[in-house]
Amino acid sequence: MSTEPLYLEKELSWLSFNERVLQEAADKSVPLIERVRFLGIFSSNTDEFYKVRFADIKRRILISQVQGGDENAKYLLSKIQSRVLKMNQDFDALYNEILLEMARRHIFLVNELQLEEYQQNWLRQYFRNTILPHVTPILLTDKINLLQFLKDEYSYLAIEIQQGENKRYALIEIPTDQLPRFIQLPEPKGRRRNTLILLDNIIRFCIDDIFSGFFEYDRLEAYSMKMTRDAEYDLSQEVEHSLLEQMSEGLNQRVTAMPVRFVYQREMPGNMIDVLCSLLKVSSYDSIIPGGRYHNFKDFIDFPNVGRKYLEYPSLPPLQSYQFTRARNAFDAIKAQDILLYYPYHTFNHVTELVRQASYDPKVHSIKISIYRVAKHSRIIDSMIDAANNGKQVTVVVELQARFDEEANIECSRRLTEAGVHVVFGVPGLKIHSKLCLITRREDDKLVRYAHIGTGNFNEKTARIYTDFSLMTCDQELANEVRQVFGYIENPYRPVQFEHLIVSPLNARSRLYDLIDREIAHARQNLSSGITLKVNNLVDKDLINMLYQASSHGVKIRLIIRGMCALIPGIKGISDNISAISIIDRFLEHPRVAVFENNGDPDVMISSADWMTRNIDNRIEVGCLIRDPALKKKTIDILNIQLTDTVKARVLDKAMSNQYVPRGNRRKIRSQIAIYDYLKQSEKQLKKQAEKAMNNNDT
Repeated sequence: MSTEPLYLEKELSWLSFNERVLQEAADKSVPLIERVRFLGIFSSNTDEFYKVRFADIKRRILISQVQGGDENAKYLLSKIQSRVLKMNQDFDALYNEILLEMARRHIFLVNELQLEEYQQNWLRQYFRNTILPHVTPILLTDKINLLQFLKDEYSYLAIEIQQGENKRYALIEIPTDQLPRFIQLPEPKGRRRNTLILLDNIIRFCIDDIFSGFFEYDRLEAYSMKMTRDAEYDLSQEVEHSLLEQMSEGLNQRVTAMPVRFVYQREMPGNMIDVLCSLLKVSSYDSIIPGGRYHNFKDFIDFPNVGRKYLEYPSLPPLQSYQFTRARNAFDAIKAQDILLYYPYHTFNHVTELVRQASYDPKVHSIKISIYRVAKHSRIIDSMIDAANNGKQVTVVVELQARFDEEANIECSRRLTEAGVHVVFGVPGLKIHSKLCLITRREDDKLVRYAHIGTGNFNEKTARIYTDFSLMTCDQELANEVRQVFGYIENPYRPVQFEHLIVSPLNARSRLYDLIDREIAHARQNLSSGITLKVNNLVDKDLINMLYQASSHGVKIRLIIRGMCALIPGIKGISDNISAISIIDRFLEHPRVAVFENNGDPDVMISSADWMTRNIDNRIEVGCLIRDPALKKKTIDILNIQLTDTVKARVLDKAMSNQYVPRGNRRKIRSQIAIYDYLKQSEKQLKKQAEKAMNNNDT
């Protein structure tokens, strides 16, 4: 038996995932503006890592100081800090490299010291008219409660005000919630040059305009900084508090939570760092990180393309599902045959149109939907309100604890409630992460149910960049069990059983164990066996152990894991039969899909659940086996295309090396583009077959 470690630390695996994002920014085959945006994605990911995962380790260490040492947590913290430091160095070098590439293409991101005279004059006026009303310095004194004042994840300029030997300090918030982060500067007509400046640098340039007339000083210096708070909060268990009230109070806790990271411009003087750390009460286990001139790089996700079109990805127009476009309405389309959509290759408009039609269709009796994250201006929510106004029975399950979307979901709940929608906040102690919609119609004096079971959110915005499956079905066995899920959410103490759906936390773990055990039994009998698994994260140790057991009995297992993977492939005698890849490309890979070979009659499962303990045991998640043979084949084809990727696939290994899959003599296959072409051809084929059938009927 091997004595090698059997699992990777999930936090280190997560950092390895973010390194893959940084690889995209470094990849010269990626269009230049998209490379800048990948820097923004990397930064946004890093922020979330510190808010959630780093904060959790810090809590473990603080608890251990009272209850006994957790040396593993301290060791892990040390490894994280060294790895993050190296990644930040790579990030800074890459940013400077990309700036040079941009300059070669006549795009310049300048600072306040690189302005030409006509730009300076324009900027002074722009600052006084547009920016100054949003800027208020806060003087740092012993009496200020800086933790109360500083907003999480906002960038600030720390100002050193020097007069003679005396120094005072102030902070200025960069008002990116009010103004754009990037401002294009004027250029003389005919000049082949596009110049941008950051809002931060405009404030630096005009710093005298802020302080002159109010302060005596010889010199002003500005240094950037940012603080990240712990994202967790405690919810009271008091009966008299509604969950809505508890969540509102919990968000207030987050606003004043302790910092877990303090990032400062590395040129900042030591005295200023000491003052800020003291006022912020930064502990020895907080991450104090020297950084570059700019923070909140996540804003670079929206970096404007002021150059040529080729500097961005070419557009891939979302595909129309022929099954929808040929039908009179969405219900006829779904009743004729189950429909499987794969976003963003297919348009999400089919989902919004289904719900819109349901909102006014006189045959529709009721609509139920579960909401985790929705777009800011959601057509789904608008349709729910319209349906209620049209006299439908509308139930919306809103997950108030969807991390970082809590405020939006609270506001959404209030809108719905005011419109007369029945809003349900779910089961105490269980987040509701399922992606379900159930529409009940009265057809020929009987109730017919239409169900949506998906892997991603009902979110028009993310559906343009996240890959996800939606199954729409009129299969009454599945639809009735979807109805049972909503019943369980509203009445969690009523016994419920599921024969067809795979539901966390009720039967998901046992069903997955059974499916894996069946593959093991087939392998032992020398029958066809195998497992293909595509998820965001694979970290549940019991499920990993089941996969190890299957591998040791000869079951071939192929993994496609976007993010954290605690499983280690290639351990002799344990995971020899397991291979794992990760694909990072223009779209964020988000579906959860599993294929179990089943001796040549494969079971294909889609689900909202990652293979994490929280998703299997502590959330309400829903998956199902796809029944339609053509849709099963389509799903398997999509996974097989990904498994042959020779451009964007990286090997997942013990060393977390993120080496690209060796291409060898194989042709270049970029799976996301290949999948688009495959689905485009599939829709053409469906149309061709339908037209042929119509012609045959005519004759």
